[in-house]
Amino acid sequence: MTAHVADVVDPNAQGDREAMGLPDSLVDRLPPDVFHRQAALFRADPDRLAAICADAAEPFDRRYVAGCVLGLVGDPRIRPDDPEMVDVPAARVELGLPAERVAEVVANWAPVGVAEAWIRKECPRHARRIDAFRIMRYPVTNLEYRAFLSDQGGPALPSSWRFGTYPHHRANHPVWTVRPEHADAYASWLSARTGRRFRLPTEAEWEYAASGGEARQYPWGEEFHADHANTVEAGPLTTTPVGIYPAGRSPFGVDDLGGNVEEFVADDYAPYPGGAAVADDLVRDGIPYRVARGGSFTRYGDLTRCTRRHGWFDRDLYAIGFRLVEDP
Repeated sequence: MTAHVADVVDPNAQGDREAMGLPDSLVDRLPPDVFHRQAALFRADPDRLAAICADAAEPFDRRYVAGCVLGLVGDPRIRPDDPEMVDVPAARVELGLPAERVAEVVANWAPVGVAEAWIRKECPRHARRIDAFRIMRYPVTNLEYRAFLSDQGGPALPSSWRFGTYPHHRANHPVWTVRPEHADAYASWLSARTGRRFRLPTEAEWEYAASGGEARQYPWGEEFHADHANTVEAGPLTTTPVGIYPAGRSPFGVDDLGGNVEEFVADDYAPYPGGAAVADDLVRDGIPYRVARGGSFTRYGDLTRCTRRHGWFDRDLYAIGFRLVEDP
């Protein structure tokens, strides 16, 4: 099932459901008996469940239930003090969008309200030398963020944790929505805790990890596929356990770079070399904003494009988390 696409002008001028293209009636993307149908998975070994999550040949319902069960019994993929990292080699890569492709992108996504100014922020395409780094295979999860809060305390609660309560049943889902300074604090905390050098990725590193350094629109290729990422088109309209969209994996083997939650990077928005600044609705009172990448379960697939530059706006529709990189 796909989302109903309305004629949208500005999602920030609409209610959340309207901006997501959802009807006023009940929306049920998963069968009400989805867990009953997969009851045998509650008796499966955690390593077997993890294998199901990573197998693109398995149907989505089965991957989803396997991931949810892992979140309840303990997910071996989630290691707060030793996150699984993926090596990304040094390279000179082309980043951003060629100016001549702006009209094409806008035309493709105009039915869901994409404006030309938003896409212009991706221009021009430019060369960048990027040193080798390592990036987390999965975004930071609720379980990992809970370890940070338990150790540090303070007011860095995610707004998605209703009443400040830890969501046990979503332990292996990405944490959202956190402030960028809290993501930075998490990186500093994990570095001090482990003796390693963690930080948020730069925009260039994130895009390179997503695209593989190739001129591809999405982490998985040139065409958008609604079943490759957790977006509003066909997703369950909530976060999902990390790593259950294996067909959407990036060329380097990084999961969830498209969909589930957007991800803060280290950079504030600024025009690319040779590009013009865009003062859209994310620019308020002259205050800079931190760039987010990758799309989310609340948004259309245009945000999963490797070159798409976005940011936080003060509403639940903007589901943003983060992942870390490590210097060799």
